[in-house]
Amino acid sequence: MRKLFVSILFLATVYEAFAQKENCEDKQHPLPVLNDSEKKIVESNLAQAKKKYLNDSTNAENIIWYGRRTAYMGNYKGAIDIYTKGISLYPANARYYRHRGHRYITLRCFDKAIDDLKKATNLIKDQIDEMEQDGIPNAANTPTGSLFTNIWYHLGLAYYFNGDYKNAVLAFRQCIDLADNNDMIIAGSNWLNISLRKSGKTKEADQVLSKITEGMDIIENFDYLNILLMYKSGDENKVAEKIQSQENGSGATLGYALGIYYQFKGKKEKAKELFEKVVAGNQWVSFGFIGAEMELARIK
Repeated sequence: MRKLFVSILFLATVYEAFAQKENCEDKQHPLPVLNDSEKKIVESNLAQAKKKYLNDSTNAENIIWYGRRTAYMGNYKGAIDIYTKGISLYPANARYYRHRGHRYITLRCFDKAIDDLKKATNLIKDQIDEMEQDGIPNAANTPTGSLFTNIWYHLGLAYYFNGDYKNAVLAFRQCIDLADNNDMIIAGSNWLNISLRKSGKTKEADQVLSKITEGMDIIENFDYLNILLMYKSGDENKVAEKIQSQENGSGATLGYALGIYYQFKGKKEKAKELFEKVVAGNQWVSFGFIGAEMELARIK
């Protein structure tokens, strides 16, 4: 009887895990935190994108931007549905898989994200790369990510959050090799560094750091640069101070990074405290928040 009970309990657990995995995109999640002025801009952009889409719902650009603007309002499932329609119309267009894969990451559907982004890498093999316009432009109004680098970058993230550090390393290396600006190199290097360290390849991670310098000319990825410099110098004070001041809403990014740094130093309790602080915040959509969630799940 005990064996039967254990077997039933095991099957129920497996079934529940499978069901959660398959229905990950339907789980409830918080909406983005926007102030009044930001909300007006995002809503206005979405209204314009929707109008263009309704005027011509088969136009490739209209589908992409309607999906992107929909996601910026926190309707990630809706954005996924829009990209899915794009795929049905243009199955050879890698951009729909790239953006749908990104939003599967947002919804913690990592296996689905990997499937989409791997498909995208196959579709771009004989194509010429192109820069992707930012939906929310940086201060210089200069995009830093291309179609190719964003595909490999997000594939690396999906592997990383899924605990597949070997494939994450391969994806981030591809991203860096294809990057033509320091911002994308720094972003890819940040995740490559910790993926290598989680794989036990400390010397290779140190080689990544050897190419990072304080005076690198960048536009937006200052947090990632500070994280890499922390590893290079062994001094976490600057990152810790920025977390305390919560500069530029970067608490999740820096909090997760410092927590991982403490993990590597054997300071597990300090790491756990930082991960808990991150998930208690309001940056649910950020990669730092997702990473902190994954670490806490593994600790439990």
